Amino acid sequence: MKTLTRQLLCLFLTIFFIGVLSVLSQSTPPFAADKMDTVLYGVAYYPEYMPYERLDKDVELMRGAGINVVRIGESSWGLWEPEDGRFEFAWMDRVVERMQKAGIKVIMGTPTYSIPAWMYKRHPEIVVTRLDGKTIGYGLRQNADLLNSTYRFYCERVIRKIAEHYKDNPAVIGYQIDNETSSAGAANPDVQTEFVEYLKRKFKTVDALNKEWGLNYWGQRLNDWTEVPPQEGIINPGWKLEWERYSQWLTTDFLAWQASIVGQYRRPDQFITHDLAGPPRPEVNEGEISGALDIVAVNPYHGAQDDFDGMGSSLPGDYTRSLKQTNYLVTETNAQTIGWDSKTQYPPYDGQLRLDVYTHISSGANMVEYWHWHSIHYGQETYWKGVLSHDLEPNRAYAEVSQTAHELLRIGPRIVDFKPDNKVAILYSNDSRQGIRFMPFSDHADYNSVMWQMYGALYRSNVGVDFVFPENTALSRYKLIVVPPLYVASDELLNRLAEYVRSGGNLVLSFKSGFTNEFDTVRWTMAPGPLREATGLHYQEFSDLKTPLALKDDPFRAGAENKVSDWVEFLVPDSAQSLAYYDHPFFGKYPAITRNRFGKGTLTYLGTVLSDKLQEKVVLDALQLAGMTGPDQMLPPNVRVKHGVNRSGKTIHYYLNYSGTAQTFSYPYAAGSDLLMQAAVEHAQPITLRPWDLVIIEEK
Repeated sequence: MKTLTRQLLCLFLTIFFIGVLSVLSQSTPPFAADKMDTVLYGVAYYPEYMPYERLDKDVELMRGAGINVVRIGESSWGLWEPEDGRFEFAWMDRVVERMQKAGIKVIMGTPTYSIPAWMYKRHPEIVVTRLDGKTIGYGLRQNADLLNSTYRFYCERVIRKIAEHYKDNPAVIGYQIDNETSSAGAANPDVQTEFVEYLKRKFKTVDALNKEWGLNYWGQRLNDWTEVPPQEGIINPGWKLEWERYSQWLTTDFLAWQASIVGQYRRPDQFITHDLAGPPRPEVNEGEISGALDIVAVNPYHGAQDDFDGMGSSLPGDYTRSLKQTNYLVTETNAQTIGWDSKTQYPPYDGQLRLDVYTHISSGANMVEYWHWHSIHYGQETYWKGVLSHDLEPNRAYAEVSQTAHELLRIGPRIVDFKPDNKVAILYSNDSRQGIRFMPFSDHADYNSVMWQMYGALYRSNVGVDFVFPENTALSRYKLIVVPPLYVASDELLNRLAEYVRSGGNLVLSFKSGFTNEFDTVRWTMAPGPLREATGLHYQEFSDLKTPLALKDDPFRAGAENKVSDWVEFLVPDSAQSLAYYDHPFFGKYPAITRNRFGKGTLTYLGTVLSDKLQEKVVLDALQLAGMTGPDQMLPPNVRVKHGVNRSGKTIHYYLNYSGTAQTFSYPYAAGSDLLMQAAVEHAQPITLRPWDLVIIEEK
């Protein structure tokens, strides 16, 4: 009887505790990128790099400054696992424990991007071998073949050990998997073998491959999959494009695999992230990577002093926010100076560190961290300085970080989860960037330069920008879409753009768009292929330009920059209006810029490379046509404004002064309050921004 009673009691307690745990798990809301309590502000911290023991002093300085988050652990596999199969946690436990006592949150990194020496000694075959046969030997980080089964065995083991050890630690709020990952150009034997399997999955038959890549050319036709040659030496554009897509997939697969392992241990309130290195990067597919993450992180670095205009922070931020259409994290950015040598030591002017933080937040960042807390005394990144200089004492940067941190402690809950509501987008195509790289049209202009130029034109016009991608179908929310050279594109994508215009959208489309299909094969229909009706033009010829040309009569009033360069398409209007002609005896009979009214919308076509000023003028003209101009375009030249709503649904306006002189303007929106100064702001009130300063206005 007693035994039965004990069994019933055990059963009751088991059911009771399961119920309690169930209630507790339900009471802990799962992490959401746009449901954070406040803005996180902190640093990457590596006590293992310190020349002497100073953990307590560092934590004391961080706490005094108001830092509330650190990223740790991702760079030290050799400490986590000093020899094969022996794991050490005490060195990190003391750091996590000390942070927890100080109220500082922890993001734990998986250390897989830098292999330990014992692993390289035992398995030198895991390092990357590139197409030219060169290997990335020991000493450089990110040098492992992501597909290698031996490397993955060791990765999985250390990831599981770390995740299991810290899964219940309340200080750990999330995990960063790997670090700025790419496949590093790996072409190891296993990588090339798997490429054939990748081709089988995608193309099904070699006949399909022969057709899409035109392999009858030069007699390169394949009869079965065993004949696929090694990748080195391949120059077929379609083949090269698929190799690049495959190389991107290697990174996507590796990170998704890591995320799935960590996901088996993390709590519902912990997140999984990965830090993208200054996107957009052609060697990775950030969109596919983001699908495996709870929140995307980014590491934007940029110019300082007189080169700091906010664009180097805003473009990567806008791009990263657009990947999942929600808030994101900044895991690394400039603290003091950057560089792998001492040639680029340009510490920020007073106010620039603080202004940069609000630049990130006004793009949708929910966290800003510096790389890193302290400057390193040895190694390649000696001059990539942290918040503290090499003397490890409080300094000018520390004082400005402290000022900013204490502001965020006060207003962070009011500005976290900031959501821009943009009506303009840039269509970014990684395939087109690669396709143009394979067949360049210039030695100094390319896809990326045009994309940055277009973004810069919108940015300087004070227009908020989202990024959209070839797979996006919800285009109708935007009044204007700007498109860098869409060289590689499917018929479906081009038809979708045409329908966007027909339905009332406004499109600015660059030269070379629609020239090849999704396999980088030139279309055999009259250029610009499926876009002909929407553009209202066609062309059969094109020419490089040896020297820049002016446009007749300066139609967009660009002054000294009324110039085009590099490339000319011999445009023949069908229904399009010619907006500008070349000032040249031969090229002058062809329009350089056209506009076609198609359905309810307009398509502006650029048949050449515009100067920066001319691009800005053309974009502004398209904005006016779309009804997108107003008081924001009347601000002083160095003042940027960004608009959005906070978590309470209130409209917030950020005005940021990227100059060393005071700037004055009249505030044109509804009355509100200055969150930083805690003062009322009235409609039409004059506002003066001090050098490198800002105002954040929350409408009533």
